[in-house]
Amino acid sequence: MGLTAVFRLMGAGFVLAREGALSIIDTQALPPVMRAGVRFGRLFERGSVRRRGLEERLRIALDKLGPTYVKFGQSLATRPDIVGPAAAANLSLLQDKMEPFDAALVPGLLAEALREKAAELTEISPPIAAASIAQVHKAVLVKDGIRKEVAVKILRPGIKARFRADLEAYYAGAALAERWLPGLRRLRPTDVVKTLDRSARLELDLRLEAASISEMAENTKDDEGFALPEVSWDHTAETVLTTSWVSGIPIREHAQLDAAGLDRKGLAKLLLQSFLRHAIRDGFFHADMHPGNLFADPATGAIIAVDFGIMGRISRQERRFLAEILYGFITRNYRMIAERHFDIGYVPKTQSVDDFALALRSIGEPLQGRTANDISMAKVLGQLFATTELFDMQTRPELVLLQKTMVMVEGVSRALDPELDIWTVAEPVVGDFVRREAGPLGRLEDLRDRAEIAMDTIGRLPGIVTRTEAALDDYDADRRSPQRRTNRTMMIVAFWVLIAIAVILAVRLFV
Repeated sequence: MGLTAVFRLMGAGFVLAREGALSIIDTQALPPVMRAGVRFGRLFERGSVRRRGLEERLRIALDKLGPTYVKFGQSLATRPDIVGPAAAANLSLLQDKMEPFDAALVPGLLAEALREKAAELTEISPPIAAASIAQVHKAVLVKDGIRKEVAVKILRPGIKARFRADLEAYYAGAALAERWLPGLRRLRPTDVVKTLDRSARLELDLRLEAASISEMAENTKDDEGFALPEVSWDHTAETVLTTSWVSGIPIREHAQLDAAGLDRKGLAKLLLQSFLRHAIRDGFFHADMHPGNLFADPATGAIIAVDFGIMGRISRQERRFLAEILYGFITRNYRMIAERHFDIGYVPKTQSVDDFALALRSIGEPLQGRTANDISMAKVLGQLFATTELFDMQTRPELVLLQKTMVMVEGVSRALDPELDIWTVAEPVVGDFVRREAGPLGRLEDLRDRAEIAMDTIGRLPGIVTRTEAALDDYDADRRSPQRRTNRTMMIVAFWVLIAIAVILAVRLFV
């Protein structure tokens, strides 16, 4: 942990305190030491900030700290267990809007990234959107005499160096928290920062965003009602992404949707079911589905998503777990939900399945038969995190983006249709997946996965044997005695016994 990182962290804390951002934190949800720290920090508040709203205080503080802190604030919005439900609710309103960088720099940045291909991008507009990492311009792509409207996304100059420096400070803060606040170790603050670090690194290479669009397009090519922009690979580089221009109505413009004759209830259902298909069926989902990234096509009624810088990916095991948990809430089978938590190892075996099922019932029963408008997601998440802490459940960093996106998608859907019953809408997607996994096709896929593991294990045995024998030969090269030869023989026999056991275990995976 470098001193520079610690000083950067202290400087950030001072800015947050001066701008009144600490006032949004629900101190009742924090450990005593952190409560005292927040109260001490508030002594440095400027008097003028008390005339601002809570969200404005946080927005101004994060803007002053820079783009990395905007991203970190959005990440903390998914962690009410750390900052408290009230603070999480406020952070969830944080928009990724920043002042654009100087448009005069754009031609040079395009030329540096695309070389001669940059000349094919003409009529570049002023910035139409500016986020923490990049900004977007509208342009006309002229190629072979054909004109096509495109969106050009360009990374902010110097953003990579800024992220590296700020992330070093985050790691320092996480290490200090784990060392001095044992109660927070369960929440794995370092792993949370690693999740943000990985997400940022992916966002800082726009070729990876282009690849994400390509993969999702393949996954959804047969889905009705969900569309994506097309990538222009000849005009895409590490710092520049060019896609087809999206002509649609922003999904948050309800009056325009109504004027175009679009069915808002249908859009709400379509959005929620599309997200569940992507997460549960594909294990690959758009993880930044706020209203600014979603449009409705007035001609087809389809939802069009943009900005694929943040993507989520979960394994088949986690997809099955997610589907069964949701299906358990839909069918009120709390015992099954509890058992799945134990089966996948999320809750230690030392805990009681019956007690955990009872705690889940206390969360699920108030949701039954109620519309999304009646459900406080912050309250539900607060209950869930309190329950996981009670049963010593470890935080799952790989599910952080999924949790955040589920809340976001439900919020957008609820705005479109205040009467939406999220459980009824989710049942066809979730139920079909659960029934498929429990049927013959799901069992065949399980068998295939086990076969791949077994064949991989067996395929690596010759190399393991060769390396082990070579190591034994080196070890024994200058130690030639009868006793040592006997020891070597015994070691080889023991090794082959272990190999035989490994083969037997691998074969048993088929059963």
